[in-house]
Amino acid sequence: MRKKLPVLSVLCFSILSACISLSVKREEVLFNGKNFHGWEGDTVKTWRIEDGAITGGSLREKVDHNYFLCTTKTYDNFVIRLKFKLSGTEGFINTGVQFRSVRAAKPDYEMIGYQADLGDGYWASLYDESRRNKTLVSPDSMLIKKILKTGDWNDYEVRCENRRIRISLNGRQTVDYTESDQSIPQKGLIGLQIHGGGKAQVAYKDIVLQEL
Repeated sequence: MRKKLPVLSVLCFSILSACISLSVKREEVLFNGKNFHGWEGDTVKTWRIEDGAITGGSLREKVDHNYFLCTTKTYDNFVIRLKFKLSGTEGFINTGVQFRSVRAAKPDYEMIGYQADLGDGYWASLYDESRRNKTLVSPDSMLIKKILKTGDWNDYEVRCENRRIRISLNGRQTVDYTESDQSIPQKGLIGLQIHGGGKAQVAYKDIVLQEL
């Protein structure tokens, strides 16, 4: 029996390791840095790929209205991590990451759902786009002033677990919100926004998602 114990231990360890690996889902690269595979939107005029990043908007012409580049797949519980850089010269300079969202019918360029908002007065806040049309949670302005890298690349994270939503900017949590309205959908598309009303440009890269 003593000789069989090591074999049994190795077998049990192997089974346990396999179960753990199955329960922890791998990260999914949402953008390969080369093309728009897995995404849909206006890739003729508004969205393009520059230096391995999804880039939207213009610093020469005012963006006429909101534009969104969306995933073709829906997600419910997940954590998404990415890098963004927002710049602008005139008007309303704003962007954001939509999640648990849908495309609107009228106007068809809008989205309905949660947005991890970005821009002056909205940095790393939670906004309800085209639904309740208000900021649900705003972070402390002094924290944003301390951690934001204006005009440079920033790390952004959105974590959705059941009805709880958390947002982090450069490793610091800015939002912790639990949805109390049971009628609000908790599954949907992910979208990248360039807001209308300004000469603004945003770039996103290193976009990875892990389903929970």
